[in-house]
Parts: sequence; C-alpha cells; structure tokens
Amino acid sequence: MTNTTSTSEPALGGAQGGASPTPDVAGATGGGRASRPPRRRAAWGVMSTREKAIRYVLLVVVLFITIGPFLWQLSTSLKGAGEDIYTANPSFIPTQPTIGNYLRVGDAIPVFGYIGNSLVVAAIDVLGNIVFATFAGFALARLQWRFRKAVLGLFLATLVLPGEATIISQFVTVKDLGLADNLVGVALPGMIAALNVLLMFNAFRQIPDEIDQAAVMDGANAWQRLRYISLPAVQGTIAVIAIFSFIGAWDDFLWPLIVLQSPEKLTLTVGLEYLRGTFGTDQRLIAAGTMIAFIPIAVIFAVLQRFFFKGVEEGGVKG
Repeated sequence: MTNTTSTSEPALGGAQGGASPTPDVAGATGGGRASRPPRRRAAWGVMSTREKAIRYVLLVVVLFITIGPFLWQLSTSLKGAGEDIYTANPSFIPTQPTIGNYLRVGDAIPVFGYIGNSLVVAAIDVLGNIVFATFAGFALARLQWRFRKAVLGLFLATLVLPGEATIISQFVTVKDLGLADNLVGVALPGMIAALNVLLMFNAFRQIPDEIDQAAVMDGANAWQRLRYISLPAVQGTIAVIAIFSFIGAWDDFLWPLIVLQSPEKLTLTVGLEYLRGTFGTDQRLIAAGTMIAFIPIAVIFAVLQRFFFKGVEEGGVKG
C-alpha cells in the first residue's frame, strides 16, 4: 500500500492559508484604510499661488512708496487755484485741471535759461565721464603696467569719502583756475567719477582674455583692441554711465549753489529755489517747477533704457 502525501504547502502569512494583504501606495495594509495620493512638490523655480500673492503685495507697497510722491506732485501741479490742497482730505484727481501753473513758472523765473545752463553742465559731465571713465577702466582691466592695483585701490578708497569732505578743496581749485561763477567750473569736478571708472573696469573685465590674446597675436595694438574689440562689448555700460552722469549733474544743488553767483548763470535746481522763496505759499507752482525739472530725465531714460538694461546684464557673472 502506498501512502499518498499532499505536496501542497501551507501559505505564508498564517495558519488559515489566506493570502497576505497587499500594501497600498501610502503604505497602509488592508482594505479598511483609504489610499492617499502622493504629495506633489512644486518644480524648481515655479512659485506657488501664495508666493505669487505675497510678491505682488510687496511690489504694490514698494510702488506706492516710490511712485506715490511723484504722482501726488504731478496731481498738485495740475490743480486749479480754486482747489484746496491743504484740506484734511485732499483729492488725488484734480477737479479743476489746468496747465496754467506751468505757464506761471515761466513768468516767475527764466526757466528756459536755467534749463539751458543745466543742459550745458550735464552735457560736459556726460561726455567727460564716457571718455575718461572708458579710458581709465580699459587701462585698469586690459593693460598690464606697474602700480595698476594701487591705482585701483585709490579709486575704491575715493568711494568711502563723502563729497562734502572735498568740496572746499574743489572750490579752491576751481577758483584758482579762474572758473568760479562759470558753468565749466560747475561741470569740472563731475567730469569723471570713481564709480563710473569701476563700472567700466568691471565691464571690460568680463571680456574673455583669449580674445585679447588673439588680437595681440594678430598685431593689434592697445588702441585697436579698445576700438574694435572692447568698445562694442560694453555699449550697455556706457549707456548706464551716461544716464547716471546726466542725473547726477542735473539734480546737483550744493555745488552749483557754491560756485555760481550770477542769477543768469544758475542751473535749474538752484533757480527753482527762487521760485520757492517767491511763492512759498503756492505749492502748485513749486510742483509744476519740479515736473519741468523731471521731464529731461524722463526723456534721457526713455531713449537709453534698452541700453541701460543691457549694461546691467554686462555687469553680471560670466557664463
């Protein structure tokens, strides 16, 4: 007699022989617990809705702080004489809009003569900074000569000194040169700024050295490398320097006030103080004069803005 023995083995996981439960995605065992979908993470560089809302709120706050006073000044310059600008709840939008305040500014002071004087000073400063800052920045960044690092350190050291610390020595120098009460004397100290030299130095330094080495091997001298290689690569930074130089010369008040004595040679910023002193109680004229002074800056920036942003990119890290 042959004994038949079952070859089936008991199932793992218990004596009852039941199949073991399969764990779900969330790690839960058994059908009693619902499976949880995997938590999705935001991709790198993708902002969530909450982050976008916070950023937009912050941008609106910054915009209100920076642009708000300008818009209020513009609104004041357009308000008529019948509107009360000193009330506790002034209206932002003029109820009696007029451009008469701008016409009255021209009657009160020779505003066009002051604008012409400011343009002369700004043109000299812009041209001087473009030429001299370009030459100095190129020499510091692309040429090899003794004491180059020491000179670069001196340019950096001048940024620490405030302008008021050297204003007396500048006035004595301008007076000894016979340029007191002269527009050239007003423009002379601002014809080259240390910050502009450092901007050009940084822009020229971004050019790969291999390009200069190849030009030297082809027989190019320093002037040819500056004209055909370096200058086309730093046009954006030159636009940045032009804008900064123009704004600095146009908005300067203390230095022209010290150098100039003749009323017909005053720049616009100093001339507007005569408007404030004569019509100190009429803020509409003061606001209109401020808007007139702002117009040339807006025009210059509108013309050079695409070069300005290109210059900001040139100062970045090389890829």
